[in-house]
Amino acid sequence: MACDTWRDKINAYSDAELSAEGMRAMAAHLRTCASCSSDLLSRLQLKRAIKTAGSRFVPDLAFKQKIQSEIQSQKVPASHRKWLPWLEVAAAAAIIVLLFVLLSARSSLQQRQAFAELADLHVATLASANPVDVISTDRHTVKPWFQGKIPFAFNIPELSNTPFTLEGGRLAYLDQSPGAQLIFKSGNHRISAFIFQDRTEHPFPAKDTRSKRLTFNLESWSGGGLRYFLIGDADPSDIHKLSELLRSASQS
Repeated sequence: MACDTWRDKINAYSDAELSAEGMRAMAAHLRTCASCSSDLLSRLQLKRAIKTAGSRFVPDLAFKQKIQSEIQSQKVPASHRKWLPWLEVAAAAAIIVLLFVLLSARSSLQQRQAFAELADLHVATLASANPVDVISTDRHTVKPWFQGKIPFAFNIPELSNTPFTLEGGRLAYLDQSPGAQLIFKSGNHRISAFIFQDRTEHPFPAKDTRSKRLTFNLESWSGGGLRYFLIGDADPSDIHKLSELLRSASQS
């Protein structure tokens, strides 16, 4: 079948493991093939379901009490008791260091997972037959569409005399928090701008972030109680130019 070659690449595409040229070719095919687009969306949904299931197990109170009871039941010889205070101090210090390392590793993992989820949303949007809920190049049409659908307001920059074009927007969710996803076009590239409330439970660093995640360039920052994410395969300088426009608009 004509799509067999493309289907063999869907898994790699959903994980952004193709070359930049391969990602662009696959994206172009997905825009014209409903069958492959549906297959991609199903695989992305499966990835999210597996991620959610893998984070659900938390030891219950009875399990914790059982472990504590077994530890406390161990008797320490009298000859060793004089060392207990020092051992307790050393153990406490080791636990603090270990907790710091574990919390840092967990925060880093959560950030990577969140960025991967945003990349999946970006890919799924471009693969969809209906990538946006509101189709318009007019910011005065797109912005009001979100009123009443998300618990915050935001500004969209004026794009005349810039290399960017607004294509529309749609609702997006991150950790079950509603937000906005705007699609901008720059040449042959599309950039997703995600906007969410800057909530404390989100595992993102306070400082601005610019990085590359596989074939995607990413820029993220906070301002006015909101968290912004730009992601796409456009050149990092183009993504930064768009971020500057969004920053300026948010302050107007």
